[in-house]
Amino acid sequence: MASIQTPPTPRLRVYTIAGHVSFVDALAQGLIARAEGGPLALGAYRILLPTRRSCRALGDAFLRQSGGAPTLLARMEPLGDVDEEEIQIETGAFGLDDGPDNEAPDGPDDLPPAIGTMRRTFLLADLIGARAHAEARALPPDQAVRLAGELSRFLDQVHTERRDLNDLKDLAPEAFAEHWQDTLRFLSILGDHWPAILAGEGALDPAMKRNLLLERRARLWAQSPPKYPVFAAGSTGSVPASADLLRVVAHLPDGGVVLPGLDTEASPDMWREIAAEPTHPQHAMAKLLEHIGISPAEVQPWGDDVAPPARIARMRLIHQCLSPASRLETWREAPPPPSEALDGVTRVDCPTSQIEATVIALIMRRTLNVPGRTAALVTADRSLARRVGAELSRWSIALDDSAGVPLNKTPPGSFLRLLCAMLDDAFSPVATLACLKHPLAALGMARRDFRARVRRLEIALLRGPRPAPGVAGLRAALTAYAHDVQARAHAGAHPQELGDLLDRLERVCAPLQSFFNHDAAGFDAFAHALVATAEGLAADAEHGGEDRLWAEEAGEALADFIGEARDAARGCMTIAPRHSAALLDVLMAEKVVRSRYPKHPRLSIWGPLEARLQRADVVIMGALNEGSWPPEVQPSPWMSRPMQRRFGLTLPERRVGLSAHDFAQALGAETVYITRSKRSGGAPTNPSRWLARITTFLDGHGMGAALTTARDGADWLGWAHALNAPRSQTPCSPPAPTPPVHTRPASLSVTRVETWIRDPYALYARHILRLKPLDPIDADPGAGDRGSVVHDILDRFVRHHPGALGPDALDRLLEIGRDRFAALIAYPGVRAFWWPRFERIADWFIAFERNRRARGVVTVACEVDGKLALPDPRGGNFILGARADRIDRIADGGLEIVDYKTGVVPSVKQVTSGLAPQLPLEAAIATAGGFAGVPKQAVSRLSYVKLSGGRVPGKDIPLKVDVDDLAADALSGLKRMIARYGDPRTPYLSRQRVMYEQRQGDFDHLARIAEWSVQEEGDQ
Repeated sequence: MASIQTPPTPRLRVYTIAGHVSFVDALAQGLIARAEGGPLALGAYRILLPTRRSCRALGDAFLRQSGGAPTLLARMEPLGDVDEEEIQIETGAFGLDDGPDNEAPDGPDDLPPAIGTMRRTFLLADLIGARAHAEARALPPDQAVRLAGELSRFLDQVHTERRDLNDLKDLAPEAFAEHWQDTLRFLSILGDHWPAILAGEGALDPAMKRNLLLERRARLWAQSPPKYPVFAAGSTGSVPASADLLRVVAHLPDGGVVLPGLDTEASPDMWREIAAEPTHPQHAMAKLLEHIGISPAEVQPWGDDVAPPARIARMRLIHQCLSPASRLETWREAPPPPSEALDGVTRVDCPTSQIEATVIALIMRRTLNVPGRTAALVTADRSLARRVGAELSRWSIALDDSAGVPLNKTPPGSFLRLLCAMLDDAFSPVATLACLKHPLAALGMARRDFRARVRRLEIALLRGPRPAPGVAGLRAALTAYAHDVQARAHAGAHPQELGDLLDRLERVCAPLQSFFNHDAAGFDAFAHALVATAEGLAADAEHGGEDRLWAEEAGEALADFIGEARDAARGCMTIAPRHSAALLDVLMAEKVVRSRYPKHPRLSIWGPLEARLQRADVVIMGALNEGSWPPEVQPSPWMSRPMQRRFGLTLPERRVGLSAHDFAQALGAETVYITRSKRSGGAPTNPSRWLARITTFLDGHGMGAALTTARDGADWLGWAHALNAPRSQTPCSPPAPTPPVHTRPASLSVTRVETWIRDPYALYARHILRLKPLDPIDADPGAGDRGSVVHDILDRFVRHHPGALGPDALDRLLEIGRDRFAALIAYPGVRAFWWPRFERIADWFIAFERNRRARGVVTVACEVDGKLALPDPRGGNFILGARADRIDRIADGGLEIVDYKTGVVPSVKQVTSGLAPQLPLEAAIATAGGFAGVPKQAVSRLSYVKLSGGRVPGKDIPLKVDVDDLAADALSGLKRMIARYGDPRTPYLSRQRVMYEQRQGDFDHLARIAEWSVQEEGDQ
């Protein structure tokens, strides 16, 4: 770039507004004072500010200064938002030279437009994909787009700092690690191909376009100073092209530069050290003053900077604590700060991020008690900002984050994501329910009816093992449901209404399903199908889908995004359907939705940069931890630090200095609260380095407690804990229901008898309240399913092979196993764990069977039902039922009852004590002749066969007990229980003799054991 000659002036006009003064208010006051000529004179001024938000803040400040009187405002514009047409008009009007080194093609009228952000992303992603294809690597489109985003940021940095991409070629000598050379070879696509692509687009990179416009404006004003006053305020000149323009403005005869919070009391020696330390808060301004050609001592105050002495003392304390590292030794000799320096500043260290958010919400809520008083949370932690907004909602206070919300997290954005995920996952239960339960989903029905029907669909088809893929799989599951009377009674849904719901779903999803049926297509085809399906799914009985989907700010932003993406993707990548959901998510995450108008007039959430020029009566500096403020310095993915230095890029530490300046500016507010959490995400945190400095300095002077002392008597932590504490601390007693006698069960299986003994409340919930636990959504088959499968396979084998086993017995057993496992083999856990375990079980079981049959053991019955009638004091009989896994006749002529166990085997002590009565009660039924097809006969032996399939695949565990006595004891105990629970005063207690304290039962949540069990432990 050609050097810009600044106009000769007798005196540079560089000003500063102290950090303890509201910047925009002081700026507005000074401009009004300088515009002598009434309310219309200010309209001739042009004010350059860092951001659009700061322009709005200055406009509000003018309104405050004028007291609401009509005033023609100055022209306010962001520093980097240069009006290209204005430059062209002025350049042509004055016949000025555009400069020999300007990169514009021919003249001022031929400057190409800036390429759109999304168009650049798609083009770069195409370039990256082609490079990956040439190297025989598969790169999904979403990953290519992510890489394109990183390359875009790198391009912006390179152009912003006026580097040449061609210099990348010689940047990695052999001294550097090989992977850096690989990275630079990848970056060669920027120098080799990107300029030609931009030329084909007839466009420039945005940062390059901004630089050219700033350079043209600087050259224009340098050659012919404007006839109107120009002031640049609030910028620290971190962008080189902006620094050049600020230098020109400082030399204008009727202009000036206004810096925020310059330390006017620092010595020349300290300024030299500040200029050499990038992490210092004044570093950026020190470099800017060097660039302008003025010393800090020559900078003039903008106004009177009238402020209470305490605020001035506070800013001096901050400057001293944040002095360069070489100056920290002087702290020992430094005099203690005046006690009033900390007036209005309170530090609150919170145990967790959630408590911190509650404290901040309380501070903001209390601020509203004072009419007209404003409060702002300043934080870079977006998670904290969202938490604070959620906490304020308890008082019906709506607060928007100035950083906005990523489009993929807004309701319509998440709706499109869920819709793509549902089709991509072939209507799996979780994906289908997530989409259909979204507030925008209605399928053309009344929303209330649609929600009720989706809930019935969930219970009927989507809980338990996953149905087959697609709507066809849901229809097959519906057919099975229609034939299952018990399931229909449980779900309460008629098959016809569920069929109608599936018909609607299939019809609405047809456009997007058609896209997913193809191997690959362009983004435009995907967007067209997505919009058609989304509108159909969002329609309800009263409104069309377009009226609901594209409504409000988020919906309008989504519509703009879809249109922009379709235009940007023209002629670019084709995408496979399986990548569409991830690609859409990545693209939407880059677009932010901001509210046009603040949701609350007196409360705000700002980022540190936004807060630099704004001021509220109460400022809360949140998440003041390392990694948040300052943000963690992220290493460049493209260059090592030596490579950045050699290429001429600014090192990341400079951003720490800018963050430090924001920290110092925020501390200048009238009332400041500093909050941080001691733990975040379960991990301990470290306080911000600047907060640590201030604390260390105050501790050295015996003033460490001054920051944490609430001068207004507020107990923020106590209030936060009290706000979330339950209003009632009444102890909860264990449940003890005593239902009417006629509702109590008159028949139970032997396994339910064990439940009756161990957890009567679970029996009460299942058999008296008629409750049934819902299966998990999209559940893998559990341990109970595995036991049923193994039982069924062994039952089939033993039934079909009663005699001597041939040499192919193992093959026959495995064949039966494959047939039975076929319905479950699609589950990864079944393939990886169950089937190999069953193969080991099968091998052991064949050897087990050969041995038994060689000893003359004959199987009498398998999976046989039995029952026994016992007298019931209520009248009639109590029916005890059982299903025995296997009953054999052993050599002595007696019976052996065998129980297969794929899980935990009860111990002998549990069996003999009556806590595991299954086998003894089955023995009592067999002795009484209660099993169908099994003659009445004495039982000689009880055995468990443990089938784990592990290192010891199986084990025969005979119980060494007197079977007759054990059966008689079990039967006697059961009769006593029947008599006891025949008394209407006997309650069904929860977890009376539970086997495992830590194992949760199906009805423990209903019994509220988490409340009364803690109370009981406390009483002990």
